[in-house]
Amino acid sequence: MAENSTFDELLRDQVRNGLTAAHQYLAAAVYFDAQDLPELAAQTYARSTANHGHAMRMVQYLLDRDVPFTIGGLDEVRPDFDSPRAAIAFLLDRERVTTAQLSGLVAAARVANDFLGEQFMQWFLGEQVDDVAGMTTLLTVLDRQDNLFDVEEFIRRELRGKAPVDTTAPRMAGAS
Repeated sequence: MAENSTFDELLRDQVRNGLTAAHQYLAAAVYFDAQDLPELAAQTYARSTANHGHAMRMVQYLLDRDVPFTIGGLDEVRPDFDSPRAAIAFLLDRERVTTAQLSGLVAAARVANDFLGEQFMQWFLGEQVDDVAGMTTLLTVLDRQDNLFDVEEFIRRELRGKAPVDTTAPRMAGAS
């Protein structure tokens, strides 16, 4: 059971990380909005909402498992960037850190023989594959285009659209 407390502790930390990520994406979205880049802003606003949802799924899991938990403060959020490319590169780095954190959670669950915890985390790992791929695509497009209008047009044409509802997603705290 002592090993399971490591998973629980890491999951509590990941809630803070997820809420911090949501605010980081929000800060980037505001930066893009201030730069009159509505498509980049829309992408990062959506990712802010998604990260908040991920954290709330973890909150619900902790509540469902009767793990003692409280919401605390956030880590530091970077509000300014030197360029749109720098903002996306920073966010991609953050996604890679998140991937490592989530992989650590899966490893801790496995060590503790917490099969429910390990199964719960699988959905988040799948999301991370998509998140890293999406941010990598944005960075690649930014690196290939000298004109931000072309980047905005690419996002509008290729990345915009309604995402399908994921019925396999864990339940969010506060959602009906």
